[in-house]
Amino acid sequence: MTQRPDRNRREPGYHRPVLASEVAEVFRPLPAGVVVDATFGGGGHTRRLLETMEHGTRIIGIDRDPDALTHAGLAGDDRVTLIQGNFGRLAELLESVGADSPVGVLFDLGVSSHQLDEAERGFSYRHDGPLDMRMGPDAPFTAAEVVNEWERNRLASVIRRYGEERHAGRIADAIVAARPLRSTGHLAQVVADAVPAPGRRRGHPARRTFQAIRIAVNGELDAVREGLDQALGLLVEGGRCAVISYHSLEDRIVKRRFAAGAAGCICPPDLPVCACGRTAELRLLTRRAIEPSPEEVEENPRARSARLRAVEKNTEVAA
Repeated sequence: MTQRPDRNRREPGYHRPVLASEVAEVFRPLPAGVVVDATFGGGGHTRRLLETMEHGTRIIGIDRDPDALTHAGLAGDDRVTLIQGNFGRLAELLESVGADSPVGVLFDLGVSSHQLDEAERGFSYRHDGPLDMRMGPDAPFTAAEVVNEWERNRLASVIRRYGEERHAGRIADAIVAARPLRSTGHLAQVVADAVPAPGRRRGHPARRTFQAIRIAVNGELDAVREGLDQALGLLVEGGRCAVISYHSLEDRIVKRRFAAGAAGCICPPDLPVCACGRTAELRLLTRRAIEPSPEEVEENPRARSARLRAVEKNTEVAA
């Protein structure tokens, strides 16, 4: 018999899991089997899943950051296997531990609280630190290379595309003029000075630029597309996949992939009888994204932008 989680319980301080109770509800009906926590972080979601899922469930925890795996405190639990790697290579990583048919896969996208709070990781515009922003050692370059070496148009394109920043051109010009930038604090100030006064009224003016550079450094959106496709392909029939995203670019990828998988017949609408024989690959478990409760946001403000979407793999899919 599974035990329902206490919604108000506090998690370990390394990283507080977002929407943990809602995630547990998505996976709770599944039979015992392999569940992949593809963004392990501090292990908060894994702990909750071990409490709420059937006895015999095995968790494969994946994280790009070796520091996260070291601090999780679950390395000695024989129900948990930890792998350091990029979830964009999900199929390869699971094959390496003989777990290529999971009953569930969870992605909690974005940066962990621990990474944000450690100034030396270079993720935060609120803490002065080195221009790094790498989530793991596999990242091919650092934020310092992006801001100090990329040519102006490439830099502006990244800030506009990944940060959805309307002042991308002005910010890129300011960054180039200020080179060499020495730290995250220096970058944040340069960006803030480049943004017109009206653009400083909602949140920190460097937030979108930092997001854009971080996404570029870590190849985050490509990893989401590749990892999600692999996860859905590997899931057993009746298995479930859940994704927590934190900004519109991630959420758009997830929403479109889930919608495409949940679409059935693709024949022209004027055809009287289906000729394609296509059956939907997925069943949507969340017609609209689930958002954190006001109580969770009050307790953990970083949860504010989180959106949870989930699907179930259909048991009969036509070839």
